[in-house]
Amino acid sequence: MQRKQWMRLQAVPLAAILLLTACRGHGTGNSLVTSGGAAEPKKEVHFSIAYAAGDPATKQAIAATIEAFMQAHPDIIIQDSSELSSSAYLDWLKLKDAVGEFPDLVEIRDTDAFASAGKIVELPSGLLELFDNLPQVNGKVWNAPLFVSAPQGIIYSKQAYARAGITRLPQTYGEFLDIQKKLKAVGMTPLVVGAKDIFHLGFWVNKFLIDEVYDKDPDWNAKRTAKQVSFTDHNVVQAMTNFKELFQTDVNEGWLSTNDNQTASMLTSGKAAQLYSGTWMFSQIEEADPGFEYGFYALPDRSGKRNVVGLPSPTGWSLSAEAAKDTEKTEAIKEFIRFFFAPEPYSKFLAGINGLPSTKEKITYDTGEQMQEALKLMADPDVTKSLMINNWWGDNLIPPDFRNWFYKLLEEMILTDGDVTEYMNRADREYDRQVQDN
Repeated sequence: MQRKQWMRLQAVPLAAILLLTACRGHGTGNSLVTSGGAAEPKKEVHFSIAYAAGDPATKQAIAATIEAFMQAHPDIIIQDSSELSSSAYLDWLKLKDAVGEFPDLVEIRDTDAFASAGKIVELPSGLLELFDNLPQVNGKVWNAPLFVSAPQGIIYSKQAYARAGITRLPQTYGEFLDIQKKLKAVGMTPLVVGAKDIFHLGFWVNKFLIDEVYDKDPDWNAKRTAKQVSFTDHNVVQAMTNFKELFQTDVNEGWLSTNDNQTASMLTSGKAAQLYSGTWMFSQIEEADPGFEYGFYALPDRSGKRNVVGLPSPTGWSLSAEAAKDTEKTEAIKEFIRFFFAPEPYSKFLAGINGLPSTKEKITYDTGEQMQEALKLMADPDVTKSLMINNWWGDNLIPPDFRNWFYKLLEEMILTDGDVTEYMNRADREYDRQVQDN
């Protein structure tokens, strides 16, 4: 098979998305000069940090930034307590809290829950100026967003498409299903799914929920909490029927025992022709096979409309309430956040995950054709931007434990070939129970 080297293209000038400016200077010395002229070592400050580490590219990019910060600030020691795991991040954080090890600086994705429980404090006012469009929860900003939500879509092998005679990207979901038939006809597994990591299952679940539900009704969650809509309504049943049918016919047989971090190698090795995921996978694919030729596109709905994840949400670095009681620790954490989002380290971080910047400062990095397609989607006013079921907030917040329960329910539905409406009845009952408990 012919290979070509990965092309690096000049960064696209999307002023609303990519930003670049000079980094504001901060002292990096590790000593103090006394009035007598003698230097004294700065007092060491230690703090712990945690983040969702299920994606290897993000884990590596954050770890590299932490290492660079400690080299520049030898008096500040950061304990990275994150670890790669197939368990849900929210459950992991709850466990850390239960054993008295809740991190000092933590990536929070369930801001309502942790803010209401008094586990985190508002983002310090001196950091607010770094960002654009910060969502508020209960009228307050709690997070320094690591990046803007990136669109998800089909990452496909160009060789596989050529082998199956596919010369045109699908314009509707029906055409996408036709492509799956063509791939199977030449003996290929159409799609790889890494559902051993529960969050990976959510990519497909939310693809169909956004198409059938949130595209037309962004406040559906709030209406469900108020019992004005139901999981048994036609639109939700249709979404989950699409999900069930796809998984029963077009995904790899071992999808439930496949890790998310295995999907890139399965794609590049030809064990599957496509992967539905986000832009953070691009670097993993290139690392698995630098010469692998692949494309990226937003999967249209049945009418041909393109809807993607892409709205800002209240997630990101948050300062724990316990750490906020320690002035020295708080100042060290603020220094790290300023460093993290400064142009040079932040551009390296974003390049490592093919991410979209959340800062006001203009950040640029070289992008390939796949990332440029993602940027075009974000800039296209005809592409609906939405959120996953658990990323809404305020009145649209769902119970914190419902997402994982729902995903596991859907796994059972597929494995048992269960009736979709019956399973959505179960979802209604559980949702109401969790709302009452919370």
